[in-house]
Amino acid sequence: MKKIYFTITGTKHHHGKEFLEPDMKVQLIKEPDNEYDGEAIRVELKGVSKIGYVANSPYTTIGESYSAGRLYDKIGQRATGTIVYVLPTGVLCTVDKKTLLKEKNRK
Repeated sequence: MKKIYFTITGTKHHHGKEFLEPDMKVQLIKEPDNEYDGEAIRVELKGVSKIGYVANSPYTTIGESYSAGRLYDKIGQRATGTIVYVLPTGVLCTVDKKTLLKEKNRK
């Protein structure tokens, strides 16, 4: 299975991204009751709390990274990711494969 990338967006509304570094682990948590996006996936960093969201627009995703809508049914309520690059346009991460749902368990 090839790697699944996602972009963290909205960091400027929380704690910024200056302290983020490659290899840091992040938690992805679905927010089905989010008033702005029914497929919202919150991104948290242990000890810091919310640092942003998985990008859900072609204007905010980097390269071939998955949008929140494409990623939503591939994870359970929670998943883990790893930061790969911190770029001027966003933070590129991979989803840890062991936290992906198996094909038969997807909705």
